[in-house]
Amino acid sequence: MSGAVEATLAELGLSLPEVVPPLASYQPAVRSGRYVYTSGQLPMVEGKLPLTGKVGAEVTPEDAKNLARTCALNALAAVKSVTGDLDRIARVVKVVGFVASAPDFTGQPAVVNGASELLGQVLGDKGVHARSAVGVAVLPLDAPVEVEIQVELTED
Repeated sequence: MSGAVEATLAELGLSLPEVVPPLASYQPAVRSGRYVYTSGQLPMVEGKLPLTGKVGAEVTPEDAKNLARTCALNALAAVKSVTGDLDRIARVVKVVGFVASAPDFTGQPAVVNGASELLGQVLGDKGVHARSAVGVAVLPLDAPVEVEIQVELTED
């Protein structure tokens, strides 16, 4: 089933990817009442990381921002996997972005903007959210960025 949100994605030249299979013992997304919590989503494209390494060293901030955008798209796919329809999103409540950072890199908020901006483009006012952007030493598979989202759904 596809609706207005997926039509907006198509207008942006995007489509929902397949849900990224878990790398360990967890689910990509879990629904609890009217909320969906995604696990951290890596910027996987067709089962592979397009880039690896630390932002501010092997990966440019601009490339990392684009990867954060991919993470958000993967997170939306995870949300759809448990809701069946992205039009059920009432709002994005929280975004948490983790940026594998070189020791002197301090631009984590600008990197995570890639995810925030995508959610705003796709969901409009429903995509406005609270957020954390955290620098970390390393992420799974040496990914430069990882993003998780929490969304509230419309009533059944």
